[in-house]
Amino acid sequence: MKHPSRTTPCTLVRALYRVATCCLLLLPPLGHGQESSFIRYTLPQLTALALENNRGLQAAADQVDAARAGISTARAFPNPELETVRGTLLARVPGASEGDSKGVWITQRIDYPWVRSARIGAADAAFDAARSEQQLSRSELLARLRYRFYELLRQEAELRAAWEDQVTMEQIANRIKIKVDSGESPRFEAIKADTELLNARKTAKSAELRLHQTRASLRQLVGAALPATFEVEGSLEDGVAVPAMETLRGELLARNPELARSRALTRQAENLRDHERSQRWPALAIKGGYDQTPDSRDSRVGLVLTLPLWDWRGGPVAEAEARLSKARNEEAQQEFALLQTLEAAWQQWQIANAQVTALESGIVKQAEAALKVAEAAYRYGERGILDYLDAQRVYRAARNELIAARFDQQVAAIEIGRLRAPEAEMNIKGNTP
Repeated sequence: MKHPSRTTPCTLVRALYRVATCCLLLLPPLGHGQESSFIRYTLPQLTALALENNRGLQAAADQVDAARAGISTARAFPNPELETVRGTLLARVPGASEGDSKGVWITQRIDYPWVRSARIGAADAAFDAARSEQQLSRSELLARLRYRFYELLRQEAELRAAWEDQVTMEQIANRIKIKVDSGESPRFEAIKADTELLNARKTAKSAELRLHQTRASLRQLVGAALPATFEVEGSLEDGVAVPAMETLRGELLARNPELARSRALTRQAENLRDHERSQRWPALAIKGGYDQTPDSRDSRVGLVLTLPLWDWRGGPVAEAEARLSKARNEEAQQEFALLQTLEAAWQQWQIANAQVTALESGIVKQAEAALKVAEAAYRYGERGILDYLDAQRVYRAARNELIAARFDQQVAAIEIGRLRAPEAEMNIKGNTP
């Protein structure tokens, strides 16, 4: 008669260990899936939050208000000057009248039309420069925001890929360990698999840390209205359409806020130069009033003319001429630099677009097919673990290159949108220019 088999404590421990190992393999790596409860934000939502809460944009808006007030100041007419004098009249000869005396005089300076127009023109140019500065601040903020947005998407894609590699390497390492323990494979394969597993874990941990860093940078741009724990909703595969170079060059010259600011500063320098030149004209004022004594009242009206005999304002005019020359040179340099930057960004977009097309259409698919063949050959014992790991390494490299190329494509499109115009920034992601 056979006695029922008894389960020894050692056997039970081994069984529990195998069950726990299988459960761990089925579970995602540490950090994977923990963010599912985070609030998800799209790019338009983040843009609205940034435009509403960014202090830099609010400061730029205050500068525009100050420049608008400067126009009112430039349009104001000079105030009249009122003089009043009171005294006592004493007689020094017999029969002269004595008593109180007083005088009242009003002086109104004449504002020449050519002086006034130059002053108002300078204020208008300063307002245009402040408004262009506001648009430039907005454009740069949105460009940095979109860059961080797609950088975060890239970090998430790299982290997901690293998690997948880690899970795969854990499964491979466990299978090789079983074969090594049973004597089917040499010890060297286990050492190689453990090394690859450590590298996969290190890559996943680094990707996770970079993801947290990028998330913090994005929150810094948006402001405190964005919670510390959030996710973004988007894709690196968003359609990117860029017009021809001639179209981009025309849009840059017509609507770029940085170039518009340089042009406004040049107009301001021209008006200030004209204003300084107009100061060489004699200043004219109308003066009228009366002097009253106990026995008489003397009323007079006349002109007050300031003659520029000693100061012909040579210094201020020369300074204004130098500032105008500086503004013109800076405008020309700014236009040249922006066109060169646009050319470089357009070329970068062309390169990234070609890389994405090549990787999507052939390289990644071929690497994936080679990995499947190597995996099947390894399972059937036709190839060793080293061949399988090499095929997997090639596939990972091609996949990461595709992620980087898609990100570079988005970055080039963001730079082109920043250079085009504020109106074109939000339309850079689309199927048509």
